[in-house]
Amino acid sequence: MSLAFLHAHDGAEPHSDAVWAVSWTAADTVLSVSADGSIKQWDSISGQVSRARPPHTLGLVSLSVDPTGKFALYNTLEGLTCLWDLEDGEVKGSFESYARSGGESTEPSWSVSLNPRGGTYASTGGSGNVTIHSAEPGSFGERRATLTSGRSKFGMFCKHSPDGARVAMSSEAGQIYIFDLASNSLQTTYSSHAMAVRSLAWSEDSNLLLSASEDKRLILHDVRVSPSGKPGSGAVATLSGHSSWVLSTDISLDGRLAVSGSADKTMKVWDIGARAAVSTVQDNGEVWSVSWRPKPPAHGTAGAFVSGGEEGVVKWWRSAGAG
Repeated sequence: MSLAFLHAHDGAEPHSDAVWAVSWTAADTVLSVSADGSIKQWDSISGQVSRARPPHTLGLVSLSVDPTGKFALYNTLEGLTCLWDLEDGEVKGSFESYARSGGESTEPSWSVSLNPRGGTYASTGGSGNVTIHSAEPGSFGERRATLTSGRSKFGMFCKHSPDGARVAMSSEAGQIYIFDLASNSLQTTYSSHAMAVRSLAWSEDSNLLLSASEDKRLILHDVRVSPSGKPGSGAVATLSGHSSWVLSTDISLDGRLAVSGSADKTMKVWDIGARAAVSTVQDNGEVWSVSWRPKPPAHGTAGAFVSGGEEGVVKWWRSAGAG
């Protein structure tokens, strides 16, 4: 099987520097954060900016949107974390993770993830641990727990499972750690990659985890846990085909397809069941972020996704149907 994905349209007002993260929300808007310090909300049909925040001095490096598409959590290069209400445009919380308070050790956040159940968010950074923070307006940023990986390798990326039961973190050394949030304990460690893992994507049923690495590969992990607590089968497939670092990945809502963005200036769409690439989309620069539309695709099509990268342009891509 092969699929064709067509370039639908571009965002009307490009960022002035690279786009480091995009997210297509359940409200059918798209959010983008950029090295230019700005976050923008886009109308997916027109490509027009519907909301934007004044730019921060330093670039924005991480973005996480809640399942309803009402809140966006983002993080700056130096570790300022903000919660943005997408309905009224107000910032509901901000936290300077680099600021020392009350003798507590500080760790500037790099990657952040909102818990889909609400109430908390996770962050990772230089220590290689995951910190759980309050996401409530009155106590935003306050530390609730520290989840220890046991390795002091930089935490590149963290992401909650859609059911909110676990959080996965990937490191600069290629390890992937999965923490159970009920017990705040390390559940599983995977050493699937030889180089930094820059992105993680969960399947909607929270059973599969796809990792994207600088070793040019994506690896699919079965992360189901038996009732006795025994981990699942772990790495079940390697997806190879990119000729440079894989920088981002996402799994479609129905779990059939994955998309990846690479420093080789392409995006690839993968059939998860067949463990094979079914489409390669050429772009003009490194692709730093990809995100599927979180809605079931129209009958006979393979859905749509959005991308962002070194050009600073947010781009929409849609399926042309089965080939």
